[in-house]
Amino acid sequence: MSTPPSNPASATRGRISRILNVPFWAQILLGLVLGALLGWAAKSGDIGWLQTALDKIGGIFVQLLMVVVAPLVFFAILVSITNLRNVSNAARLATRTLLWFMVTSLIAVVIGLTIGLLTDPGAGTGLTAADGGDPKKKGSWLDFLTGIVPTDVITPFTELNVLQIVFMAAVAGVAVLQVGEKAQPLLTLSESVLELLQKVLWWVIRLAPLGSLGLVGKAVYKYGWNLISKYATFTADIYVGCAIVLFVVYPLLLATVAKVNPLRFFKGAWPAIQLAFVSRSSVGTMPLTQKVTERLGVPKEYASFAVPFGSTTKMDGCASIYPAIAAIFVAQVFDVPLEIKDYVLIAFVSVIGSAATAGLTGATVMLTLTLSTLGLPMAGVGLLLAIDPIVDMIRTATNVAGQSVVPILVAAREGILDRAAYETADGSHLEPQPQPELQPQAAAA
Repeated sequence: MSTPPSNPASATRGRISRILNVPFWAQILLGLVLGALLGWAAKSGDIGWLQTALDKIGGIFVQLLMVVVAPLVFFAILVSITNLRNVSNAARLATRTLLWFMVTSLIAVVIGLTIGLLTDPGAGTGLTAADGGDPKKKGSWLDFLTGIVPTDVITPFTELNVLQIVFMAAVAGVAVLQVGEKAQPLLTLSESVLELLQKVLWWVIRLAPLGSLGLVGKAVYKYGWNLISKYATFTADIYVGCAIVLFVVYPLLLATVAKVNPLRFFKGAWPAIQLAFVSRSSVGTMPLTQKVTERLGVPKEYASFAVPFGSTTKMDGCASIYPAIAAIFVAQVFDVPLEIKDYVLIAFVSVIGSAATAGLTGATVMLTLTLSTLGLPMAGVGLLLAIDPIVDMIRTATNVAGQSVVPILVAAREGILDRAAYETADGSHLEPQPQPELQPQAAAA
């Protein structure tokens, strides 16, 4: 019997299916490699249309992430606070979460200061204030404290002031808890809107391989190796500091405090870490961070509070390692000696003022807050703007890893961590798999 001819349409669907089944981490890696190659080609060949294409691809991806940030933060914080009513010892969980945020931030800033003092990142660069630009956003303690409370309910959303959005969401969440049953319709609506926003963001996340191609390509053609060479020590310091926190400090805490296998953590949390590296947004990565944290055994009721809270306040990369090394860099460039009290101030600002970063792309506000506290020239911020996109990738990846590690530590110490789920966590799928439908029992023979 002759074999029937194959169906071309079926064969095409099979090839598409195989492409779509490529692991997400492999898609991201492919996007990074292709982006670097295209960026190099665009720069070396001065190909204008390719530079524009890379810029637009990366820019659209970031815009898609940012368009849902404001409502996502508001409803995530509101719902997360109300979810605490379903958790026993909620006050103790919230307190311990905050304490661990502060402890890990302190460890990170000490590592940053140590690396900066050992390597002298600002020495011999030949940079001056004329080499930088003025930052668009600046921070001070007065601005930080007074800026928490909004002047109206619309501006924080239109200007994407995440700190004010968090404040309004927290107030609304507490009010819902106080009102009780009468506020249930509002809570139900908020939960539905949050589900909708997360679904939309999942669609955007699926575009991350394409977005990484554009963002990395733009960084390569725009900055190239000439710029990186001037900031070589500074850039290396940031990456080394973040790597120590990410691959040494966090695993040690997981092994000693939570008493779990650190390698399993990276297997389960890697999708969120790699998306953070590409998107440079802790808030944009928040739904994925929460998903992997739940898959690592943290109860959903607690994770839905800890992760959104951490996405706006837990910044070991942006608010600890980076300002510590950057402050030393700026002091050395402008030949300003730092004393012991200055290093203590850097640690204080990093631990207390990390909410100023608010989970958005970049850490300029946090850096200006640190420099203003130390009395260092604000022109130093402008010097670091050019290199910021390159160091921001590893900073954000470190942030997001910490936002998942701390809930695991707290859950383990409180005895609510599902250790079986942790040991079997698999981060290969982005979205939860549909539950199988119950099959009717067969009739008795």
